[in-house]
Amino acid sequence: MNTLLDLERGSHLALALLPELILTAWAMLLVLLAAFRWRRPGSQRFVGWVSLVGILAAIGAAIWMWTRDYGLDGIAGSMAVDPFRWAATIVILTGAALSTIVAIGYLEREGIEIPEFHALIQFAAVGCLFMVSGADLLIIFLGLETMSVSIYVLAGINRRSIASAEAALKYFLLGAFASAFLLYGIALLYGATGSTKLGIIGFQTVHSDTGVQAMLWSGIALLVIGFGFKVAAVPFHMWAPDVYDGAPTPVTAFMAATVKAAALGALVRVLLQGLAMTQEQWGPVVWWLATVTMVIGNLLALAQRSLKRMLAYSSIAHAGYILSALVPGSVNGAAAFLFYLMFYTLTTVVAFTVLTARGRAGERDLTLDDLAGLGDRDPMLALAMAVAMLSLLGFPGTAGFIGKWYVLGAITGAGYTTLAVILVLTSVVSAGYYLPVIMAMYMKPPQEAPHAPLVGLSRVVTAMIALVTAATIAFGVWPGPALRSARDGASGFLPRQVNVATPGMRSPPQAR
Repeated sequence: MNTLLDLERGSHLALALLPELILTAWAMLLVLLAAFRWRRPGSQRFVGWVSLVGILAAIGAAIWMWTRDYGLDGIAGSMAVDPFRWAATIVILTGAALSTIVAIGYLEREGIEIPEFHALIQFAAVGCLFMVSGADLLIIFLGLETMSVSIYVLAGINRRSIASAEAALKYFLLGAFASAFLLYGIALLYGATGSTKLGIIGFQTVHSDTGVQAMLWSGIALLVIGFGFKVAAVPFHMWAPDVYDGAPTPVTAFMAATVKAAALGALVRVLLQGLAMTQEQWGPVVWWLATVTMVIGNLLALAQRSLKRMLAYSSIAHAGYILSALVPGSVNGAAAFLFYLMFYTLTTVVAFTVLTARGRAGERDLTLDDLAGLGDRDPMLALAMAVAMLSLLGFPGTAGFIGKWYVLGAITGAGYTTLAVILVLTSVVSAGYYLPVIMAMYMKPPQEAPHAPLVGLSRVVTAMIALVTAATIAFGVWPGPALRSARDGASGFLPRQVNVATPGMRSPPQAR
C-alpha cells in the first residue's frame, strides 16, 4: 500500500470514512430540503436531482481513495481500507444512482410526491456501505440495520397501495427475524473467540480449543442463515417475490441490485477475512445453498406470468450464481464475484426500468402480452430489454456471459466441477423465461392493453438505459479493463487472509 492510515487518529479515520461521511451529510441535507420544500410543486424532483449530486460525489471519493491506494497501518480493527471495499462501494453507489434517476420521474408519474424518498435511498446506501466496509461484525450489523429500516419505509412509501403496505409489513417481520439470527450468531462467535473483529476471529478459529467448537460453529451457522435471508437465498427466499412485487418498481430495482450487492459483499468479507481458514467446514454449506438457490429460483421463475415476479425469482437464481463464486474461498472467486455483481446490478436496474415504461400502479399486472410489439413501437427500449435479458441469461457477447465464465473458471479451478455443471444447466433452464421476453417484443404483433399503456421516459432515463446497454455489450466483447479492476478489488484479501487458487489445482484448506 502506498498510503497507510492510522484509524486511531481522527483525521485518518475521517479520511477512511470519506464516502460514508459525504453520503451521510448529503442525506441529512436532503431531509432539511424536503422539510422546507414540503408540498411545493416539483419538490420531489428537485430533491432527487440534489441527491444524485451527493451520490456522484461519494463515487468520486471512493474512486479517489482506490487510485491513491490507501491502506491500514496494521491489522484492520473496525473498518477495512482495501481495494475490495472501494470496488464494492462503487457497485453499491452506482446502483443507488441508477435507482434514483429512475425514481425521479416514476414517483412524479405515480403521484408519490414524497421528497424524503431520496433521503431514505441515501440512508439505505450508507448502511450498505458500512456492510461492505466493516471489519467488525458489529459494524456490519449496524450497517445492515441502517439499510433495513430505510428499506422498510421505502417498500411501503406508496400509502395508497395495499400491496405496498403488505410488502413493507412482510419485509419488516421477516427482516427482523433475519436480524435476530444474525445478532445471535454474532453473540455466539463473540463467546467462542472473545472478539467481534474479523481479523481476531480468523486467528481464533484456527487456535480455538475443542471446548468452544460447538459454540463457534453454531454462530457461523446462524450468520449464514441471517445473510441467507438478506440475499434471498433458498430456502430463505419466501419474502422476496411478494416484497419485490408490492414495492414501487424503483425500490424493487434498488433492493434486487444494491441491497443484494451489499449483503453479498458483507458475506464475502466475513467468509474470506474472518473465516478463511475454516473453508473446509463452511464451503459445503455454501455449495448446497448455491445449488438449491440456482435450481429452485430458476424453476419458480419459469412458472411466473407476471414479469415483475419473474424478475424477482430471477434475482433469487442470480444470488445462487454469485454464491457459487464464494464456495472455493479464493481470491479468484472474489474477483469473479465483483465482476458479476457490477453487471448484474446494471442489467437488473435496466430491466425494471423498462417495466416502468410499460405500466402503471406498480407494474404488478404486466405480462408478456404487454411487451408484444415493443420492437416496433420503441426499438431502443426493446433493444435495451433484449440486451438485459441476454446478459442475465449469460449469452455470448454480453457482460453477463463473461461474468458467468469467470465464475465457472473460479469454481472449476478449485475442483468444484459438479457445481459448475449445475450452474451451466440452470443457466440453460433460465432461457425458458428470458427468451420469451425477447420473442414477445419482436415476434408478436403490437397489442394495446388498457392497463399498460406505453409511458414516455425522460431523456435522462433514456440516456441512462442507452449507456448501460452499451456498457453491457462493450464489456462483453472487451472485458479486459473490468476484469483487471475486479482482480485488483479482490487483491484486498491477498496478504494475510487468503491466497490465489491456481487454475486446475485444488487449493489447500488454509489458502482458500
